[in-house]
Amino acid sequence: MADHSTLAPAPRTVAERRTSPAEHLAALFEAAEVTGPRAVRLREERYVAMVGVRIAPTAPERGELEARLGTALPGRCGAVSTGDDVAVLWLSPDEFLVLSDVVEAERLTERLAPALPGSATAVVDLSANRATFLLEGPSARKVLEKGCPLDLHPRVLEAGTAYVTNLGRVPVILQKTGEEAYRVMPRASFADFLGRWLVDAMAEFKAPGLT
Repeated sequence: MADHSTLAPAPRTVAERRTSPAEHLAALFEAAEVTGPRAVRLREERYVAMVGVRIAPTAPERGELEARLGTALPGRCGAVSTGDDVAVLWLSPDEFLVLSDVVEAERLTERLAPALPGSATAVVDLSANRATFLLEGPSARKVLEKGCPLDLHPRVLEAGTAYVTNLGRVPVILQKTGEEAYRVMPRASFADFLGRWLVDAMAEFKAPGLT
């Protein structure tokens, strides 16, 4: 009897089996892209490391935590502080979200955890909790304005800020990363709904004569 064991594919690693919340929408996002003076582009940013941090404003561990982050914790609503490999978003006076597209979440958690040994502090890997969409282009703000209650005018919403808000009735974290660039972070369970909502909101800018 022939030995067919050599024909069996090698088992895939965990990294190879991993899928992102909106991976199945990639072709839809690509087809929805608008070019020209009213351009807007949507894509998913996959596998962003997200680590939640809870620490009281007066906690003595804050100095050690900031040293390990490489930046001070942001001190007000909307503020974002950045280090060499992280961005830290203010969510509440004692809650922060640390993002990195350079350091894996496991390594980032290991780096920060020793600074927060107390029972009133916490460091938690939240990477699987949210999807991350990047919306860019001259029409990006107009797309968001269809379903976001925030005042998105550049005089009010500045680049380098982030807020907890709603978009199309979905709770999101909205981070403005550039003058015409936004990072939209819904819960992973809302990724399909919000991704399709954004595509629909982009459609009018692809009308004949506008691209």
